[in-house]
Formats: sequence, C-alpha cells, structure tokens
Amino acid sequence: MKVLLINGSPHKEGCTFTALTEIKNQFEKEGIDSEIFWIGNKPVRGCIACMKCGHGNSKCAFDDDCANEIIEKIIEADGLIVGSPVYYSGPNGALCAILDRVFYAGNRNFVFKPAAAVVSCRRGGASASFDRLNKYFTISNMPIVSSQYWNSVHGNTPEEVKQDLEGLQVMRILAKNMAWMLKSIENNDLPELEEKIATNFIR
Repeated sequence: MKVLLINGSPHKEGCTFTALTEIKNQFEKEGIDSEIFWIGNKPVRGCIACMKCGHGNSKCAFDDDCANEIIEKIIEADGLIVGSPVYYSGPNGALCAILDRVFYAGNRNFVFKPAAAVVSCRRGGASASFDRLNKYFTISNMPIVSSQYWNSVHGNTPEEVKQDLEGLQVMRILAKNMAWMLKSIENNDLPELEEKIATNFIR
C-alpha cells in the first residue's frame, strides 16, 4: 500500500513539509509506503474549461506543469493527503489551480481512495483552508480520513511547527487512521456505484 502526500507549498522544506514528514514517519511505522511530492514554485495553469480532458482520457490538455503527473501518481496510490500553507484564509492559489484540473480530469479514477487535507498556518485561516481542500474529496467519492482535531499545524517556521506538539500529534493520528482505513478497505468489498445523474438548475 502507498499514500501520496502532496506538498502544495512554494517552499520545498517549509512548514507544510514538516507536517507531512511527521505523517510520513508514522506511515513507515505502520508499514505503509508513502511519497511526498512537491508541486514546485514555477508558474502553473488554471482550468480554462476547454473540456478536452473528457472522454475518459483522464489527462489535462495542458502538459507543461505537474498536473498530469499528479493524476498518474494518485491513480497509482491507494490514498492521498494534500498539504498546503494558508494564504488569506485559503490554500495556496497555485495548488488550487492544479487541483482544479487534476480532479476535473482524473477524479473518476480516485473513487474510494481515502483522502485527507493538512494545512499549516502562522495563526489563523486554517479551518477555511481545510474546508476548501476537503471539497475536492467529497465530490469524488473519496472517504475522508479524520484525526482527533482538525488537521492543522501552527508556526511561522519549520522549527516553530516542531514546537506545536498537539498539531504534530494530530498528524500522527491522521496517519494511523489512514493506515487503518487502507487495511480495512483492502479486506472488504467496496460499495457499488450508481450511474451518475447530472441536472442543470434552470426553468
């Protein structure tokens, strides 16, 4: 079993990375393989609703950033954790631009993969960012993994995050709970999906 951890921060080894590393270390103790994937800090594209990702190809039309690589990695993984810093009470805009395309193009392949969001903030905005990221999972038939508190760490530097003992414990328990869910899913039948019904709310 393998979990993909997406580092949605422009800083490769900053506060978000510190939180994800705590999770990765716990996964190792649980016998779960994991990978931290950094989205980088180069310009990325937003979705332009060209609809070229449809027809079952699970690939964004734009192939000049990491969106399609992430789609492939999520398909190969058994679980997903997305981490982001908090900017103006929301996740990193570059991360959201990527995730909009990743989930629109590929989410039919993400069904029943356990998922969780992790956010890092200096002081406030964690809950709003956490809520925003969870919406990608709830629209994709992905079970959300919880912890004993909302999945956030606090600190302005990695060293400060390491002093947030409660936040780090939340990360470890999240990893334990995801390991439990992955093992439970492996040993049980998954629900049968209904054919999707789509309606437009017009008169």
